[in-house]
Amino acid sequence: MQPIVHLAVGYLCYAGYVRWSEGTPPGEQATVVAAVGAALPDLLDKPPWLLGLTVGRTIGHSLLFAVPLVLAGWLLARSSGRPSLGIAFAIGVASHLATDVPWHVIAGDYDELGFLLWPITPMPPYSGTKPLATVGGVEVTTLWLEAVILVAGAALWWVDGRPGLEPSRWRSDG
Repeated sequence: MQPIVHLAVGYLCYAGYVRWSEGTPPGEQATVVAAVGAALPDLLDKPPWLLGLTVGRTIGHSLLFAVPLVLAGWLLARSSGRPSLGIAFAIGVASHLATDVPWHVIAGDYDELGFLLWPITPMPPYSGTKPLATVGGVEVTTLWLEAVILVAGAALWWVDGRPGLEPSRWRSDG
């Protein structure tokens, strides 16, 4: 999945959770924390890949790193009296890892799921965009579905008042 789409998925997931649990749109600070969580795996793994490492999913995409990181974030947020920020971070990270899985399963590229337990399991180079179907002679790829997800996430974020953009509107999300 493209890095920008992970932000949209993270927002959709977090906004859904907040609406379900509180009945309101997400708050400013928690939205930023969810976005950081959603972006973190790529922020850790893409720079070395851009510099020539053959894979773009290593430590940041590994459950062996993500689970302790999420737990530490949740404990830190809880100890500072802001448990909702820990939940936001956990949802952001989990949404990223969870949405990197389906494309490989749909395409039957199960070996590419090695990133989930890296470095215990090997991680072959990412094979890129996956074909989903052919409609009217046009190949529909994962990028098409990602575009729909991106638009949906951006639309909901806009309707919610674009939380996270203005620190002056930050309320105590805690």
